[in-house]
Parts: sequence; C-alpha cells; structure tokens
Amino acid sequence: MSIYDHDVKRLDGGDADLHEYDAKVALVVNVASKCGLTPQYEGLERLQERYGDQGFTVLGFPCNQFGGQEPGTSEEIASFCSMTYGVSFPMFEKVDVNGEDRDPLYADLVQKPDAEGTAGDIQWNFEKFLVAPGGEVVARFRPTTEPEAEEITALIEANLPA
Repeated sequence: MSIYDHDVKRLDGGDADLHEYDAKVALVVNVASKCGLTPQYEGLERLQERYGDQGFTVLGFPCNQFGGQEPGTSEEIASFCSMTYGVSFPMFEKVDVNGEDRDPLYADLVQKPDAEGTAGDIQWNFEKFLVAPGGEVVARFRPTTEPEAEEITALIEANLPA
C-alpha cells in the first residue's frame, strides 16, 4: 500500500486524493500555529516556491497533540497560514500523528527511521518526511531540522522527476 492510498480531507473539509501528488516529491509535515517552530512555515513556503514548478510539494497536516499548539478550527488554521505566512501548499484537516487515534497515513510514515535509525512516534510539531515520486518514504527529519537545511534540499533535488 502506498502512502497515497490513505483517505484524507482537505482543510476545508472536502475529500482529497493524495494520488494527485504521486508523481511529485512531497515533504509531509505535521504543522501547528502556536509553536516555537511555527516560523518554519516560512521555509516550507520558500521550498514550495523554489521547487513547486519542478514536481515538488509540501503537504501540511495540522496536529494539536503537542502542547495544544494547534487549537483552532480549520477556518482559523487556513486564515492564519494564509495571512501570516502566505502558505500556498496543500493543507489537510487536523490529524493525530501519535496514539491510538493516529491517522493511518502517519501509522505508515512513522515506520521510517530518521538518520540515527530511530523510527516510531512523532517527537513534536514540524517533523518532516520526504516522499519520492511513486510514494516511497525516503527520509525522515526531526522537528528542529529547518525546512531549507542542506540535507533536505539535496534529497528534494535528487528525487525531482526528470
């Protein structure tokens, strides 16, 4: 099963088909509006602008499991992301990334170990998973890794469709 086979909802509540991104490099990120790492939205948006027309996208999944740092409604999240950071990449409904209600997409993603070989639960907001065209999860980056870090941009560039 590909990560793109999971059912998800757009931030506006409508159905979304992740297969729409199957031919792209995707950076899947659990995001939050009231976190010390929230300024990473700036770097995520710059990646979207830099690589978006080359077959790349950020996929944002709001999550309120870490310190209640994403308490808003879908409308509030959309407004905040648009007004504060000019977010243009796809955003989806709020999900749980850990625990018994973990979204099935994240149940698959957390199987991927990070650079130190550790898989399992998401540590905090802004954990990142790089997915190659076709749906293979090729890398996992912990929350404090900046979106535009060399290890992320090098893998984005190495996996862009020809």
